[in-house]
Amino acid sequence: MFLHKVYCRFSLIYPTLCPPPPPPPPLRSLPHGGGLFCSPPLRVPNSLRFRRVRHMRSHVASSAPSRFARLVPFASAAESGVADPNGSPAPTSLPLEDEESLSLGGYRLPPKEIRDIVDAPPLPVLSFSPHRDKILFLKRRSLPPLSELARPEEKLAGIRIDGNYNARSRMSFYTGIGIHSLTDDGKLGPEQEVHGFPDGAKINFVSWSRDGRHLSFSIRVDEEENNSSKLRVWVADVESGKARPLFQSPDIFLNAVFDNFVWVNDSMLLVCTIPISRGAPPKKPLVPSGPKVQSNEQKNVVQVRTFQDLLKDEYDEDLFDYYSTSQLVLVSLDGTMKTVGPPAVYTSIDPSPDDKYILVTSIHRPYSYIVPCGRFPKKVELWTTTGKFVREICDLPLAEDIPIAFNSVRRGKRSINWRSDKPSTLYWVETQDGGDAKTEVSPRDIVYMESAEPINGEQPEVLHKLDLRYGGISWCDDTLALVYESWYKTRRTRTWVIAPDSKNVNPRILFDRSSEDAYSDPGSPMMRRTQAGTYVIAKIKKQDEGTYILLNGRGATPEGNIPFLDLFDVNTGVKERIWESDKEKYYETVVALMSDYTDGELPIDQLRILTSKESKTENTQYFLQAWPDKKSFQITNFPHPYPQLASLQKEMIRYQRKDGVQLTATLYLPPGYSPTKEGPLPCLVWSYPGEFKSKDAAGQVRGSPNEFAGIGPTSPLLWLARGFAILSGPTIPIIGEGDEEANDRYVEQLVASSEAAVEEVIRRGVAHPNKIAVGGHSYGAFMTANLLAHAPHLFCCGISRSGAYNRTLTPFGFQNEDRTLWEATNTYIEMSPFMSANKIKKPILLIHGEEDNNSGTLTMQSDRFFNALKGHGALCRLVILPFESHGYSARESIMHVLWETDMWLQKYCVESSDQSSDLYSSSGESPNSSENKAISATGSVPDHESTQEDGFYFTPRSLL
Repeated sequence: MFLHKVYCRFSLIYPTLCPPPPPPPPLRSLPHGGGLFCSPPLRVPNSLRFRRVRHMRSHVASSAPSRFARLVPFASAAESGVADPNGSPAPTSLPLEDEESLSLGGYRLPPKEIRDIVDAPPLPVLSFSPHRDKILFLKRRSLPPLSELARPEEKLAGIRIDGNYNARSRMSFYTGIGIHSLTDDGKLGPEQEVHGFPDGAKINFVSWSRDGRHLSFSIRVDEEENNSSKLRVWVADVESGKARPLFQSPDIFLNAVFDNFVWVNDSMLLVCTIPISRGAPPKKPLVPSGPKVQSNEQKNVVQVRTFQDLLKDEYDEDLFDYYSTSQLVLVSLDGTMKTVGPPAVYTSIDPSPDDKYILVTSIHRPYSYIVPCGRFPKKVELWTTTGKFVREICDLPLAEDIPIAFNSVRRGKRSINWRSDKPSTLYWVETQDGGDAKTEVSPRDIVYMESAEPINGEQPEVLHKLDLRYGGISWCDDTLALVYESWYKTRRTRTWVIAPDSKNVNPRILFDRSSEDAYSDPGSPMMRRTQAGTYVIAKIKKQDEGTYILLNGRGATPEGNIPFLDLFDVNTGVKERIWESDKEKYYETVVALMSDYTDGELPIDQLRILTSKESKTENTQYFLQAWPDKKSFQITNFPHPYPQLASLQKEMIRYQRKDGVQLTATLYLPPGYSPTKEGPLPCLVWSYPGEFKSKDAAGQVRGSPNEFAGIGPTSPLLWLARGFAILSGPTIPIIGEGDEEANDRYVEQLVASSEAAVEEVIRRGVAHPNKIAVGGHSYGAFMTANLLAHAPHLFCCGISRSGAYNRTLTPFGFQNEDRTLWEATNTYIEMSPFMSANKIKKPILLIHGEEDNNSGTLTMQSDRFFNALKGHGALCRLVILPFESHGYSARESIMHVLWETDMWLQKYCVESSDQSSDLYSSSGESPNSSENKAISATGSVPDHESTQEDGFYFTPRSLL
């Protein structure tokens, strides 16, 4: 049970919600992009992995010049004659028989049945007011045009910056804000549209004031030549919906490269602004002052993964300072403002719960050319709210030498935060093993605590000692807090009960379990909002004298997830199930506590919760449930996003690998399809391998058969509309029990899992043996290439998106492998499909973003793999997407990816019985049709290649 520090001051609903995740493997990767932020009870998509920092920015691709000299001009309208709903030119769509035209370049459109699903209007994001009496509907647009990705950006210190508006590049945004009143019976009042800002404004960082009377947000507008203005901070009155600029001066702009702004109290905000005296950006010298020199004459051991977008020279350093330096400004709603502190590269501003102090974090020189900005020297200071310096908490040196072993951390004070249940008490953790996970020591971490201003030389108090790696704290009050620790190598996770202010009460272990054991997960504590805007564990009051809390769990079972809410006595360990999801037709989850804006214990008969409800064919809706009668009131009534697939068939299936490991997958079939009447279908298998320490854990069922089939813009489920069977997420467990390393038998276990999946869909009569394709994204692409090399009898073709294929290019670890190339040379070589390019005889489609910023999947990986394949006469195709990063964003790019994928599947899967002609070229080896069986893989799984824990990715405060 890992606590993610997300002290947001709001509740948010997003169309896809999931319970708090178990302790991730080491804090390594963070997704880019997103506008999903949640208070502790809420779930985040599986593709997200939060660090213990406050904000996350939308951070996607870069815009370096494309390798294509020019593109075919777009047509003026789509095939239907109607312009693109996103306002971008419509991609050209050429007849399939026009083979010669394929060499001309240009963007294509997939078939209409796929295009209609991708272009469906997105549902709004919901955010509840602090008092839970109002809801924001934050409106969104569909996919952005490629012209937005083509905007110039700076790649500096592991982050990408749009210099025009001085924020992270490619931020998503909202197009409007609607406010609805919410009654106790779940009815929504008429929409009050927030108004007063310019037409076409792009809205970001929406947050509630603590009293719920005002909203704050940023605004930018498009100017000439697709340039956006810099961001300005606006505020809106919730009752009237009237919005206005916060600053009276038109020359004050928001600097959103790192933190942005925060409510200090009900009427005042602290804002990171662009220094007014900043001037023009530095100019790159025409002639360098000298060579670029790096040295390790001290013989330090510095092992780092393949970080992207690092600083390269002094000019980059100056440019990084230019864009990231902020001036803090304290401004009230009446426009009164005061500068606070000197200009600096502030990365976090965090007011104390009593609004008297600010915890200010900044980074400073000397910078590094081999690690991103998260490892730069970091200073944490304590100021008063008025900007008076109180004291320095720490000044950490440059951290280039953090070991690559999982659970290794930075030396010195880390995870410095405010206690949520106290006015102004700080706590932090310090490693006792020098940050090296390979060092055996007890204790390994010590948690300390002290008041903001210690009296009479008071020393920090030792709060708790841990033998595993610290994972966070859930605070409640003087007598109760939960401390989490975990260790990745053993998958062990423990939860401690402590009494923070009672030294005579000994800590005790509440839960001690394997993080892989989904069936034993007791759930996470429900949190309530305090008057100060923080979140603490909700204590529940019953007639007896027990200490009760609520545990919200996913409820993993052999039949699938059955989420629950337990009333748990912390003292006795006795639990009572007070709510559980429907088991037959629906999948329900507890999203948030809605009776949480009161101090002290919450009477059980006054409990109100927000739940979500969905089924295989019914979109997610949200409900209020109130005790004691548990009456349910529906809040939302979202339409089905793709009614043409409303009656799709979904089933969770179980089967067994030849070594006895239980495997699962989700099988999707087109609406109305019957295998007995129509026979087997072409099948697309889309997956992503996972690592486990035990066979039992690997065989556990995860997910629910009743969850709504969400279809993203590049989802394999789109091919249901093309008559495919889809085997989504067949488990591909790579198991290393005891001292064995999982990857030492990677290929063997990969093939065995795939064979079992293929045999199962063939046995069921839903997949044609010669028409099974395999695909995946990132580590799933790596999997796909390996399967084509080592299990060619299973597949007719493969689709690999944004993968890494040569592990010698990631010599200091990849994914969950923390041995170096020199420590596990054979493993690196044997796992690399690049080394087996000569074995790949089935058609493979490679797709990659030209500006991939993920640390393990450089675009060069696909370039070199394609050349290796071509050098052995393999039937292959490489598609490089200009301006796209690890995930694809622009409508033109996504539509073209879908077109490429559909063309590949139609030619080499649907028509796999006749592969003598190549649609894309006049040459290439024709696979033996008698071998054309297939397996595949599931997508939308988070990529674990990235080790961007060291770039500043934040849990966004937009929607606080």
